Amino acid sequence: MATGATSPVPGAPAAVAAPRARAPAWRAPWWLQPLLVVVVLTGFGLYATWAAFQGHGHRVGPYLSPFYSPVIGDVGPISPALWILWIPLLFRATCYYYRKAYYRSFFWDPPACAVGERRRGGYHGETVFPFLLSNLHRFFLYLSIVVLAFLWYDAVEAFLDNGQLRIGLGSVILLVNVTLLTLYALSCHSLRHLLGGNVDCYSCAVAGNARHGLWKRLSVLNKRHALYAWLSLFSVLIADVYVRFFAAAVEGLRVLR
Repeated sequence: MATGATSPVPGAPAAVAAPRARAPAWRAPWWLQPLLVVVVLTGFGLYATWAAFQGHGHRVGPYLSPFYSPVIGDVGPISPALWILWIPLLFRATCYYYRKAYYRSFFWDPPACAVGERRRGGYHGETVFPFLLSNLHRFFLYLSIVVLAFLWYDAVEAFLDNGQLRIGLGSVILLVNVTLLTLYALSCHSLRHLLGGNVDCYSCAVAGNARHGLWKRLSVLNKRHALYAWLSLFSVLIADVYVRFFAAAVEGLRVLR
Protein backbone atom coordinates (compact mmCIF):
# COMPACT_ATOMS: atom_id res chain seq x y z
CA MET A 1 0.00 0.00 0.00
CA ALA A 2 1.39 3.40 -1.00
CA THR A 3 2.23 5.93 1.71
CA GLY A 4 3.16 9.61 1.74
CA ALA A 5 6.72 8.95 2.96
CA THR A 6 9.52 8.47 0.49
CA SER A 7 12.45 6.16 1.10
CA PRO A 8 15.91 7.70 0.85
CA VAL A 9 17.72 6.92 -2.35
CA PRO A 10 20.56 4.45 -1.70
CA GLY A 11 23.91 6.26 -1.60
CA ALA A 12 22.39 9.72 -1.25
CA PRO A 13 23.74 11.93 1.62
CA ALA A 14 21.56 12.15 4.69
CA ALA A 15 19.74 15.38 5.30
CA VAL A 16 21.46 17.66 7.78
CA ALA A 17 19.32 19.49 10.29
CA ALA A 18 19.67 23.25 10.29
CA PRO A 19 21.72 24.48 13.28
CA ARG A 20 19.76 26.06 16.07
CA ALA A 21 20.25 29.72 16.63
CA ARG A 22 22.28 30.32 19.80
CA ALA A 23 21.36 32.97 22.26
CA PRO A 24 23.93 35.79 22.19
CA ALA A 25 26.49 35.44 24.96
CA TRP A 26 26.43 38.12 27.63
CA ARG A 27 29.25 40.58 27.33
CA ALA A 28 30.35 42.89 30.07
CA PRO A 29 30.04 46.59 29.21
CA TRP A 30 33.31 48.19 28.15
CA TRP A 31 33.32 50.55 31.14
CA LEU A 32 33.29 47.73 33.74
CA GLN A 33 37.02 46.94 33.53
CA PRO A 34 38.15 50.58 33.86
CA LEU A 35 35.80 50.98 36.81
CA LEU A 36 37.26 47.93 38.58
CA VAL A 37 40.79 49.19 37.98
CA VAL A 38 39.90 52.56 39.52
CA VAL A 39 38.28 50.92 42.55
CA VAL A 40 41.14 48.46 43.18
CA LEU A 41 44.03 50.87 42.66
CA THR A 42 42.35 53.63 44.67
CA GLY A 43 41.55 51.24 47.51
CA PHE A 44 45.10 49.87 47.55
CA GLY A 45 46.56 53.37 47.46
CA LEU A 46 44.45 54.51 50.41
CA TYR A 47 45.31 51.43 52.47
CA ALA A 48 49.03 51.63 51.65
CA THR A 49 49.09 55.30 52.64
CA TRP A 50 47.38 54.52 55.95
CA ALA A 51 49.71 51.59 56.67
CA ALA A 52 52.81 53.60 55.77
CA PHE A 53 51.99 56.36 58.27
CA GLN A 54 51.23 53.98 61.15
CA GLY A 55 54.85 53.31 62.06
CA HIS A 56 53.86 50.41 64.34
CA GLY A 57 52.10 47.06 64.24
CA HIS A 58 54.17 45.95 61.28
CA ARG A 59 56.29 43.34 63.06
CA VAL A 60 55.42 40.43 65.30
CA GLY A 61 57.73 37.54 66.09
CA PRO A 62 59.55 36.52 62.89
CA TYR A 63 56.99 38.24 60.65
CA LEU A 64 57.71 41.61 59.07
CA SER A 65 55.28 43.50 56.85
CA PRO A 66 56.60 43.93 53.29
CA PHE A 67 55.72 47.62 53.55
CA TYR A 68 58.50 48.02 56.14
CA SER A 69 61.26 45.93 54.57
CA PRO A 70 64.18 46.49 54.74
CA VAL A 71 64.16 47.50 58.40
CA ILE A 72 65.03 51.14 58.99
CA GLY A 73 66.16 52.21 62.44
CA ASP A 74 64.77 55.05 64.53
CA VAL A 75 64.13 58.00 62.24
CA GLY A 76 62.25 60.23 64.63
CA PRO A 77 58.66 61.13 63.84
CA ILE A 78 58.91 59.83 60.25
CA SER A 79 57.49 56.36 59.68
CA PRO A 80 60.17 53.90 58.46
CA ALA A 81 57.92 52.79 55.61
CA LEU A 82 58.12 56.23 54.00
CA TRP A 83 61.83 55.70 53.34
CA ILE A 84 61.08 52.46 51.47
CA LEU A 85 57.65 52.47 49.84
CA TRP A 86 58.53 55.08 47.22
CA ILE A 87 60.72 52.48 45.46
CA PRO A 88 58.07 49.81 44.75
CA LEU A 89 55.48 52.57 44.30
CA LEU A 90 57.41 54.24 41.48
CA PHE A 91 58.32 50.86 40.01
CA ARG A 92 54.64 50.00 39.68
CA ALA A 93 53.56 53.50 38.68
CA THR A 94 56.03 53.50 35.78
CA CYS A 95 55.35 49.85 34.82
CA TYR A 96 54.30 49.47 31.17
CA TYR A 97 51.23 47.44 32.08
CA TYR A 98 50.09 49.70 34.93
CA ARG A 99 50.53 52.75 32.73
CA LYS A 100 48.15 51.20 30.23
CA ALA A 101 45.72 50.35 33.04
CA TYR A 102 45.57 53.76 34.71
CA TYR A 103 45.81 55.77 31.49
CA ARG A 104 42.63 54.05 30.34
CA SER A 105 40.85 53.92 33.68
CA PHE A 106 41.67 57.24 35.35
CA PHE A 107 42.32 59.45 32.33
CA TRP A 108 40.21 57.62 29.68
CA ASP A 109 43.07 57.93 27.24
CA PRO A 110 41.55 55.92 25.60
CA PRO A 111 39.08 54.18 27.97
CA ALA A 112 39.03 50.93 25.94
CA CYS A 113 39.73 49.44 22.54
CA ALA A 114 37.43 50.75 19.79
CA VAL A 115 36.17 53.48 22.13
CA GLY A 116 36.75 57.07 21.14
CA GLU A 117 38.93 59.47 23.07
CA ARG A 118 37.19 61.39 25.85
CA ARG A 119 40.00 63.90 26.35
CA ARG A 120 40.04 67.32 24.81
CA GLY A 121 43.17 69.20 23.95
CA GLY A 122 46.66 68.15 22.93
CA TYR A 123 48.30 64.90 23.96
CA HIS A 124 51.76 65.34 25.45
CA GLY A 125 52.50 61.71 26.29
CA GLU A 126 55.33 61.26 28.79
CA THR A 127 57.09 64.54 28.12
CA VAL A 128 55.59 66.47 31.05
CA PHE A 129 55.82 65.99 34.81
CA PRO A 130 54.95 63.66 36.53
CA PHE A 131 54.61 61.33 33.53
CA LEU A 132 58.20 62.17 32.64
CA LEU A 133 59.24 59.85 35.48
CA SER A 134 58.01 56.88 33.43
CA ASN A 135 61.25 57.10 31.44
CA LEU A 136 63.11 56.12 34.64
CA HIS A 137 61.30 52.79 34.93
CA ARG A 138 64.38 50.63 34.53
CA PHE A 139 66.19 52.48 37.32
CA PHE A 140 63.27 51.89 39.68
CA LEU A 141 63.52 48.24 38.62
CA TYR A 142 67.13 48.10 39.82
CA LEU A 143 66.17 49.55 43.21
CA SER A 144 63.19 47.19 43.47
CA ILE A 145 65.47 44.19 42.97
CA VAL A 146 67.44 45.32 46.02
CA VAL A 147 64.22 45.54 48.04
CA LEU A 148 63.20 42.14 46.69
CA ALA A 149 66.41 40.63 48.06
CA PHE A 150 65.49 41.88 51.56
CA LEU A 151 61.98 40.44 51.17
CA TRP A 152 63.46 37.02 50.40
CA TYR A 153 65.58 37.32 53.53
CA ASP A 154 62.46 38.17 55.55
CA ALA A 155 60.59 35.20 54.04
CA VAL A 156 63.38 32.81 55.06
CA GLU A 157 63.53 34.35 58.55
CA ALA A 158 59.77 33.77 58.90
CA PHE A 159 60.42 30.01 58.78
CA LEU A 160 62.99 30.13 61.59
CA ASP A 161 62.29 30.35 65.30
CA ASN A 162 65.47 30.51 67.39
CA GLY A 163 67.28 28.59 64.69
CA GLN A 164 64.58 25.92 64.42
CA LEU A 165 62.40 25.34 61.38
CA ARG A 166 58.94 26.74 62.01
CA ILE A 167 56.08 26.71 59.51
CA GLY A 168 53.11 28.95 60.17
CA LEU A 169 50.42 30.63 58.15
CA GLY A 170 52.34 33.90 58.24
CA SER A 171 55.53 32.32 56.90
CA VAL A 172 53.59 30.76 54.04
CA ILE A 173 51.90 34.08 53.23
CA LEU A 174 55.23 35.91 53.17
CA LEU A 175 56.76 33.22 50.95
CA VAL A 176 53.88 33.35 48.48
CA ASN A 177 54.08 37.13 48.46
CA VAL A 178 57.79 37.33 47.66
CA THR A 179 57.39 34.61 45.02
CA LEU A 180 54.68 36.61 43.24
CA LEU A 181 56.74 39.79 43.53
CA THR A 182 59.69 37.95 41.99
CA LEU A 183 57.56 36.72 39.10
CA TYR A 184 56.30 40.27 38.60
CA ALA A 185 59.88 41.60 38.46
CA LEU A 186 61.16 38.79 36.22
CA SER A 187 58.31 39.31 33.76
CA CYS A 188 59.07 43.04 33.54
CA HIS A 189 59.46 44.33 29.98
CA SER A 190 62.54 46.37 30.91
CA LEU A 191 64.32 43.41 32.50
CA ARG A 192 63.55 41.24 29.46
CA HIS A 193 64.97 43.90 27.16
CA LEU A 194 68.00 44.53 29.37
CA LEU A 195 69.07 40.88 29.63
CA GLY A 196 68.39 39.69 26.12
CA GLY A 197 66.42 42.02 23.94
CA ASN A 198 68.80 44.87 23.20
CA VAL A 199 71.02 43.11 20.65
CA ASP A 200 70.64 42.80 16.90
CA CYS A 201 72.62 39.58 16.52
CA TYR A 202 72.82 36.95 19.27
CA SER A 203 75.53 34.98 17.48
CA CYS A 204 77.64 38.15 17.34
CA ALA A 205 77.14 39.21 20.96
CA VAL A 206 79.13 38.08 23.97
CA ALA A 207 77.41 35.05 25.55
CA GLY A 208 74.79 35.39 22.83
CA ASN A 209 73.38 31.87 23.15
CA ALA A 210 72.98 32.21 26.91
CA ARG A 211 71.32 35.59 26.53
CA HIS A 212 68.97 34.26 23.87
CA GLY A 213 67.95 31.36 26.11
CA LEU A 214 67.38 33.73 29.01
CA TRP A 215 65.37 36.06 26.78
CA LYS A 216 63.10 33.20 25.69
CA ARG A 217 62.45 32.15 29.29
CA LEU A 218 61.69 35.69 30.36
CA SER A 219 59.40 36.05 27.34
CA VAL A 220 57.29 33.18 28.67
CA LEU A 221 56.89 35.02 31.98
CA ASN A 222 56.30 38.30 30.17
CA LYS A 223 53.11 36.92 28.61
CA ARG A 224 51.62 36.78 32.12
CA HIS A 225 53.03 40.10 33.31
CA ALA A 226 49.57 41.59 33.88
CA LEU A 227 48.51 38.57 35.95
CA TYR A 228 51.61 38.76 38.14
CA ALA A 229 51.11 42.52 38.51
CA TRP A 230 47.64 42.07 40.04
CA LEU A 231 48.41 38.94 42.07
CA SER A 232 51.50 40.54 43.64
CA LEU A 233 49.50 43.68 44.42
CA PHE A 234 46.95 41.65 46.38
CA SER A 235 49.62 39.47 48.01
CA VAL A 236 51.42 42.52 49.43
CA LEU A 237 48.12 43.76 50.82
CA ILE A 238 47.24 40.38 52.35
CA ALA A 239 50.71 40.03 53.90
CA ASP A 240 50.51 43.43 55.60
CA VAL A 241 46.95 42.82 56.83
CA TYR A 242 47.90 39.44 58.27
CA VAL A 243 50.93 40.78 60.13
CA ARG A 244 48.87 43.64 61.57
CA PHE A 245 46.04 41.36 62.71
CA PHE A 246 48.53 38.93 64.24
CA ALA A 247 50.37 41.75 66.03
CA ALA A 248 47.06 43.14 67.35
CA ALA A 249 46.05 39.68 68.58
CA VAL A 250 49.36 39.18 70.38
CA GLU A 251 49.11 42.61 71.96
CA GLY A 252 45.52 41.88 73.04
CA LEU A 253 46.57 38.66 74.78
CA ARG A 254 49.41 40.49 76.50
CA VAL A 255 46.97 43.06 77.88
CA LEU A 256 44.59 40.36 79.15
CA ARG A 257 47.38 38.66 81.02
